Amino acid sequence: MDQRQVFDVLVIGSGAAGLAVALNVADHAKVAVLSKDTLDSGSTRWAQGGIAAVLDDEDSVQAHVDDTLNAGAGLCNHTAVEHTVKNSRAAIDWLIEQQVQFSKGEDNQYHLTKEGGHSHRRIIHASDATGVAVSQALISQAQQHPNISLFEKRMALDVITCEKFKMPGKGVMGAYVLNDNTGHVETFRARTVVIASGGASKAYLYTSNPDGTSGDGIAMAWRAGCRVANMEFNQFHPTCLYHPQAKSFLITEAVRGEGGHLLLPNGERFMHKFDERGELAPRDIVARAIDHEMKRLGADCLYLDISHKDKAFIVEHFPTIYERCLHYGIDITKQPIPIVPAAHYTCGGIVTDDSGRTDIPNLYAVGESAHTGLHGANRLASNSLLECIVYGQSAARHILDVIKQKLDVPFAPDWDESKVTDSDEDVVVSHNWDELRRFMWDYVGIVRTDKRLLRAQHRVELLRQEISEFYSYHKVSSDLLELRNLVEVAELIIRCAILRKESRGLHYSLSHPDLLPVAYDTVLTP
Repeated sequence: MDQRQVFDVLVIGSGAAGLAVALNVADHAKVAVLSKDTLDSGSTRWAQGGIAAVLDDEDSVQAHVDDTLNAGAGLCNHTAVEHTVKNSRAAIDWLIEQQVQFSKGEDNQYHLTKEGGHSHRRIIHASDATGVAVSQALISQAQQHPNISLFEKRMALDVITCEKFKMPGKGVMGAYVLNDNTGHVETFRARTVVIASGGASKAYLYTSNPDGTSGDGIAMAWRAGCRVANMEFNQFHPTCLYHPQAKSFLITEAVRGEGGHLLLPNGERFMHKFDERGELAPRDIVARAIDHEMKRLGADCLYLDISHKDKAFIVEHFPTIYERCLHYGIDITKQPIPIVPAAHYTCGGIVTDDSGRTDIPNLYAVGESAHTGLHGANRLASNSLLECIVYGQSAARHILDVIKQKLDVPFAPDWDESKVTDSDEDVVVSHNWDELRRFMWDYVGIVRTDKRLLRAQHRVELLRQEISEFYSYHKVSSDLLELRNLVEVAELIIRCAILRKESRGLHYSLSHPDLLPVAYDTVLTP
């Protein structure tokens, strides 16, 4: 890359959070947005259900705050929750300005649906493909903006800091980035860097997430010296389509919100045995109930049934799910959908404040890679896209204040690959990838024990040494970088899980089944 190409803002990630930052600073700054695959390859476009926001006169900010706090199992940061909910209407208004086409009812008003854990209908959506609508609209706006440069097939290796290279000053100078088209590492220089690279659910064998969610940003920030927090809280979505050919297809929570029933293989409902809210209990409770029943019965899957609803209603509200299931021979208007839980959302992440600032000057984190405190021990459904927009806008405001100072873009040294060779043992990468994800699923999954966690810790330490040695001697590839990041975040997840001596929210331990009287965050410092 031409070293004269320097930027005011470097955004790592092209999902809702990253593009929210880019579009809100671009009128006053030169912005680069990196995507490690295509621009729409991240998790945003996979979000089906919608975005939670206070948009109805019968709803209130306090009700949404209370629902978020209840789902978070006593661990939410109240300031973060109030900041997010109070700015929810403005976030939706901004998305509408960006030409996101949300669904409307017969009265031409925006249709609001209800999901588990919510006390009101407050989920604004674009049919059952809200993420696609948001992703397409924001990408289109970014492509049209003269100050935004979009780079596909670019995977960040590490952020560059003054401290690491003993340069004058403090903070971030840019990032090293693998150009997957050429196989070479480029140096992106920037005054501010924003990590918006998503979560780490690919650390698990079964996940609803796309292939890229390998915790890259969290691992990079940790290596650079940022604190991370609450990595033990991995949300497992209760209902992922169970089919040998269906890869990572989510069945939105809105199916249950609109009256879908969870069934055992014999057709019996069971959720009432676990929670009085039945199918509309928060996700952690529903996922554990499904996991419990599957293990009790030795069943490969359970079922989600909405076929008792009118066919026209089902096809209108869930056209994407209807078509995808039909492709696999399942007519959801006539038969139940086979489902299993799957790793879905990383509630912990890089510690940030309400402006998205990390521990390193001019390095920001937004979206699923950040730990704002909004989600606590369990994310409330459809608060994730809301967080992306609210915190994207908050970070943008702070970044603009930094840019106004007219500081020079610091010099960042080029990547040195003179001492490494091409790998002739890529089987090591694929084997370690598979081993890591399997023991994370078996030992650090929906239900945990001290013994399982210690086994996982032992395995991850051995893998980390092996991968580190491999990384030191061979040229980087996207697969190797993802594996390096996955083993880093897996170790952070395990360390956090071992430190939590209770069962709270998404962390359920048979060794410590009780709730401690005082809630605390699990914060790790490099």
